[in-house]
Amino acid sequence: MNFIQTILMGIVQGLSEFLPISSSAHLVFTSNFYKVLKGIEIAKQSNEEVFLDIMLHLGTLVAVLIFFRKDIWRILKALVVACKNRDFSNQDAKIGLYIIGGTIITIALALPFEKVADYLVYSPQIVGMLLVITGVVLFASEYMSKHMPAKKEHIDLKSSILIGLAQGLAVLPGFSRSGWTIATGLFSGLDRLTAARYSFLLSIPIILGASMVYPFIKIDVAEAVTYNWTAIIAGTVVSGLVGYLCIKYFLKFLAKFSLAVFGYYCIIVGLFTAVFFSIYK
Repeated sequence: MNFIQTILMGIVQGLSEFLPISSSAHLVFTSNFYKVLKGIEIAKQSNEEVFLDIMLHLGTLVAVLIFFRKDIWRILKALVVACKNRDFSNQDAKIGLYIIGGTIITIALALPFEKVADYLVYSPQIVGMLLVITGVVLFASEYMSKHMPAKKEHIDLKSSILIGLAQGLAVLPGFSRSGWTIATGLFSGLDRLTAARYSFLLSIPIILGASMVYPFIKIDVAEAVTYNWTAIIAGTVVSGLVGYLCIKYFLKFLAKFSLAVFGYYCIIVGLFTAVFFSIYK
């Protein structure tokens, strides 16, 4: 693990966590392309690399917490008041409940796929094909959205359940978390900005849970002392900075343009990666 590798992966994570192009797929691609260039065996991922992935996600978590700090604070206050008064009619309180429910649904669906997701880290050609599927889903969601008579500006129970299920499926590298959740929001009748904002807010509990739970369960403290912490911290900071800028400008992009460009990107990159690693293997 070196400085250049972590900086590169920090940039990739910051861009791909919030853009609908699958951050996990791009981390798999970047890591494995780097191994090809260095002549390192693909079917080998050190604990330090796994820990770096977690830290990079932590960096983007900080970015979304800072960017949506006012929304988060408003939702938390609304939840407290709603619990106190036993009245959840307030829209912010409802969003808080939907996020809690969506997170539970996500965990329930994601857990059975955990071993499959771990296996795919060493199968970039399969991840490439899953990224192609993500591209198709993005195109389909835009097509369906354009043919809906009206767009909803508020999340509802049905949409929150469907988006929670989509986030659960996105545990598989190549199935973009933001892509599948935003697309599902469009399928359920939400406008792009509402779907995107909810998608980002829904990511907070999952990323926070993974960032806190994983180190305590799987990291050997004695081994962790030997990690290149300077490089890991640098990559984490970069992922946070890039992630913050990505959220800011991606929301502005969605206000004017469709997801089609990301659909093309996913299909092209997915096919290229699938072919490259099939040949290389």
